[in-house]
Amino acid sequence: MNPQFPMAERPLNRALIVDDHPLFCDALSMTLKAVAGIARIETADRLDSAIERLDQSPVPDVVVLDLNLPDVDGLDGLIRLKSVVGQTPVVVVSSLADNRVIGAALKAGAAGFVPKHSHRDVFRAAFDAIRAGRAFVPEGFTPQSDPQSPASRKEEAMARLALLTRQQARILQLICEGLLNKQIAYDLSIAETTVKAHVTAIMRKLGVQSRTQAVLMARGASFESLMLEND
Repeated sequence: MNPQFPMAERPLNRALIVDDHPLFCDALSMTLKAVAGIARIETADRLDSAIERLDQSPVPDVVVLDLNLPDVDGLDGLIRLKSVVGQTPVVVVSSLADNRVIGAALKAGAAGFVPKHSHRDVFRAAFDAIRAGRAFVPEGFTPQSDPQSPASRKEEAMARLALLTRQQARILQLICEGLLNKQIAYDLSIAETTVKAHVTAIMRKLGVQSRTQAVLMARGASFESLMLEND
């Protein structure tokens, strides 16, 4: 790349905040307007309502996500959101800022992670990085060094789960609920052969050989399990 022509900055004019605490949403909205210059900010208090909003135009330039929402199980929400937003960056803002949580969120596709009660300067640095196309991690974050550690395996599972499309993520969710291909086809109003093709693609992306292994990977990557290891 010619250094005289640097990469254009990503526009950040419109944001969607996904958090179920109205007062925090208000405070974060004011912060983003002040330090990141984001003029138009919408909010959603559930993941499902956020996904409904993302199906409409105009699409926000950035999504800010709290991990602890009423209708999702921890990082499952980030994985589902990433299957919908495409190239739109998702910044996690959470009070759960343990190294393992941060690492898992980044592996699952987060463009950045900001501890929830950070000072404005941290938010400014985070959104400056996102605007420039860089990932952002908070000061003091140390990546997991042992690839065979339980935390690293969870991060790898998160990274693989983040590869699933929205339809594949939904099918995996139904598989985890114990539904057979025929039942999944009925629920989603698609052909059973289409379900089988998706299941094959899911197993390939997850690097597993069976539905059971796929379920174990999805459940093993759960946020609650990750947090138990921090106790």
